[in-house]
Amino acid sequence: MTATNSGFRFDTGDLQWIHHEGGPRFEFPIDYDIAVLGHEEDVGRLDLLIRWAPDAYCHFHRHVATTTSLVLEGEHHVIDIDGDGNEVHHDVRPAGTYCSGPGGDVHMERGGPEGSLVLFSMHEPTGRMFEVLDADHNVLAENTIESFREQARELAS
Repeated sequence: MTATNSGFRFDTGDLQWIHHEGGPRFEFPIDYDIAVLGHEEDVGRLDLLIRWAPDAYCHFHRHVATTTSLVLEGEHHVIDIDGDGNEVHHDVRPAGTYCSGPGGDVHMERGGPEGSLVLFSMHEPTGRMFEVLDADHNVLAENTIESFREQARELAS
């Protein structure tokens, strides 16, 4: 696959993709891939490329790191959720949308009807990037620079 937008061209074919799919534990379809583009562990920076299948979600989560994103392809949806599990805001981001914000927001993300491809750059000096949550906002998993590096090493072997 090659990402194109306004003359920009990025070949994603040679990347190592970490595939995630949901199971019966979740009430929404989970189907997305993550590729680690780069990291600087000493300063807590991680760059990821994430692609969503059409109308599929990633895991319910909270960003710990300051996060910058750029939608490269498709339509990307971000749904903010309050402490009671209610949707408080639904942002639809077409290709070309650039956003930046601090950590702390609890939300769902999903691809649009054609899916989406999004570049994320995350920064947190401790190396903690985001937490996967259950419906009650309990932490199920913590994603760090090191955890992404371990997954990439497993794929390479």
